[in-house]
Amino acid sequence: MRGFALSLVLLLAACGSSSVIAIPAAEWQPSSPALREKAREFEQVSRAVAASAEKECRRQARSANCDFAILVDLSSRAPANAFQTLDEDGRPLIIFTRPMIDSTENAEEMAFVMGHEAAHHILGHIARQTKNAKESARIFGELARKQGADDAGIERAQALGAEVGVQNYTRVFELEADRLGTKITHAAGYDPMVGMVFFQRIPDPSDRFLATHPPNAERVEAVLQTARQLGLR
Repeated sequence: MRGFALSLVLLLAACGSSSVIAIPAAEWQPSSPALREKAREFEQVSRAVAASAEKECRRQARSANCDFAILVDLSSRAPANAFQTLDEDGRPLIIFTRPMIDSTENAEEMAFVMGHEAAHHILGHIARQTKNAKESARIFGELARKQGADDAGIERAQALGAEVGVQNYTRVFELEADRLGTKITHAAGYDPMVGMVFFQRIPDPSDRFLATHPPNAERVEAVLQTARQLGLR
């Protein structure tokens, strides 16, 4: 990953984000001694995972921008979150909020989450999600029109269709990213079997309609299957 010297102020739509003030992992230098150690670990992990992700990206998605930048959102009020998006030039960004970094218990968990987010980019999930939303919105809108809905009703149906399309496919995308993220984590020198313990501490969406993530048990099984393929278990 090439140097990324300037801080960014990003206006992001991904994962419900608004204005995000983010800096490269290497530039994060908190004043607290305990947090400085966490920052050092995060920077080391980010370098290893970025290199692993770039190699996998160039292997799988040769036409994609594979120059990953891993950033830290400095907002003290941000929720625990990590997400992947693109900057205005199409460069893949992986952004961790400070509470998200605090919530990880070891380098393996950091690496696992980073690998998962990098996988979203390699697999083209942003573009695929946009395409799915448009197609679902078109279908719902057409059904509403055939039922005699007025313009406002058609617009509401299109909005619902877009949401359904995004959420349903998002669950599939999450499992895809878990599988590829497991490989990226392992290639970076970290144990994905340790990293996936993170799933045990996050709320389980179970099988709710419009849940954005699959049940945790499905995600664990996806990691276990991939780990077996890698000869880890």
